[in-house]
Amino acid sequence: MTVTAIAPATTARTAAVGGPRSASAVDRRRREALARLSARVMPLPGQPVRTAPAQLTVVRDEPEAPKLPQPTLTEREVEVLRTWLLLDSKPAVAEALFISLGTVNTHLTRIRAKYAELGRAASTKASLVARAIQDDIIDIDEL
Repeated sequence: MTVTAIAPATTARTAAVGGPRSASAVDRRRREALARLSARVMPLPGQPVRTAPAQLTVVRDEPEAPKLPQPTLTEREVEVLRTWLLLDSKPAVAEALFISLGTVNTHLTRIRAKYAELGRAASTKASLVARAIQDDIIDIDEL
């Protein structure tokens, strides 16, 4: 019968990993990680995040985005566009503005062409909404 000694688990692990120095390195990294976690502040729901003054960083103002080129829309084109964005359909726009459906389509076609000339294509109603908001033709709160 052969008898072998079984080393304690911690000794076997440290021997396999690289000796007692690596065990202390693991403990040190664990303590550092726990210290970082304990330094984190988790606010209660609905409460603002508060940081210590030493942790505040300086935020530099971003330069303003370049102004987008705006098309030169006529007053009537702006009126048709705003009405179309606020109503459900082109026939409803025609009825509200007392113009024909063809005239509504013509105005919208011209508006789209003017945006396309500037490199800001707006082939869908959603893209026209985006352009109108970008150009301050309509406010998002109005929609």
